[in-house]
Amino acid sequence: MPEANLTFLVTDQDTAAALGSGDVAVLATPRLLAWCEAATCVAVASLIEDPELRTSVGTRVALDHLVATPVGERVHVHAVVADSDGRRIDLIVSATDDAGRLLATGEVRRAVVVRERFPS
Repeated sequence: MPEANLTFLVTDQDTAAALGSGDVAVLATPRLLAWCEAATCVAVASLIEDPELRTSVGTRVALDHLVATPVGERVHVHAVVADSDGRRIDLIVSATDDAGRLLATGEVRRAVVVRERFPS
C-alpha cells in the first residue's frame, strides 16, 4: 500500500500558545494534525488518476496526541493507505520523535474529488 514519511522541526510558530489551542510552548495538536494530513496527501498522490483534474480532500480525522513535544525537537510523520474504494481513501497515521517515542496515532479519510468543483 502507498505510504509517506515526512519530518518536521517544531518551532515557536508551531506551539499551542502561538496557534491559540492552549497556552504552553509545546507542539500544538492542530499543527500536528496538519502535518499528518500533509503526509496523507503525499501517500495518496499515486492513487489519484489524472491529477490535473482530480485531487483529494480530508473528510474525517481521528487523532490521539499522546506526548508533548518541545520546540527544537523533530517530528517524523508516517501515513499509510489502509483501504480504498477508488473515491474514498482511509489512512493510518503516526508521529514519532528522534528517540522513537510515539507522539500520536490516528486515522484520516480522504475523498478524491474533481478540482473544478472547488474555487481556485
